[in-house]
Amino acid sequence: MMKIIIKRVYEKPSADDGCRILVDRLWPRGVKKEKANIDLWLKEIAPSNELRKWFGHEPGKWDEFKNKYFEEITLNSEALTKLEKYLSRETITFVYSAKEERYNNAAALKEYMENYISPER
Repeated sequence: MMKIIIKRVYEKPSADDGCRILVDRLWPRGVKKEKANIDLWLKEIAPSNELRKWFGHEPGKWDEFKNKYFEEITLNSEALTKLEKYLSRETITFVYSAKEERYNNAAALKEYMENYISPER
C-alpha cells in the first residue's frame, strides 16, 4: 500500500522519504538542488498562481481552496498521469516550501490522492 508523507523542503531529507516529489510551482528560495534531494519536480500539479495567491494559506479559506484545487487537479490529466507513475512506490513524499504546515498544497494533494485515486491505478 502506498504511503504518502508531506515534508517541508527545509527539513533534512531522510531514507524514509522514499521518492521525493516537489509539488510547488516555484523552486524554494535559498535551497540548492543537490541539498533538496528531489527525485521529481512536478510543478504542473501545483495550484494555479491565481488560486495560490487567493488562498494565501489562510485557514478560513482552506475548505474552499481544497475544492478549487481538487477541480484543478482533476482537470490536469497530464500532471496526474505523471504523478501516477510514482504511485506504485511504497513511500512517496510530497515536498513543499510553505511555512504553514497544515494548510498548504502538499497537504491538500495528499488528501486528494488518498481519497480520489484508487491504489490499483
